[in-house]
Amino acid sequence: MSDMSQRLLPHRPAPEDTDWRAQAACRDVDPELFFPVSTSGASVPQIEDAKQVCRTCAVCGACLRWALERGENAGVWGGTTEDERRKVRLLRQAV
Repeated sequence: MSDMSQRLLPHRPAPEDTDWRAQAACRDVDPELFFPVSTSGASVPQIEDAKQVCRTCAVCGACLRWALERGENAGVWGGTTEDERRKVRLLRQAV
């Protein structure tokens, strides 16, 4: 196949660019688990349960990247809370 033919063919996305949600460990879990009403008090066990699901997930990194890129503030994404993602964003800005 010529170089021109290669360029004309549709670009195949890298695996990390594919829809990671189809492989997410949380896809069959009640979404409410990942959106606690707060980040302290009675919500702490719920957050820990959500993070436990994330720890078993093959696409946890992609989920976290997605949340950081889109500025997702609510809930547990990629094994992190909103406060944890806020700290990551601040660190990135400082660099």
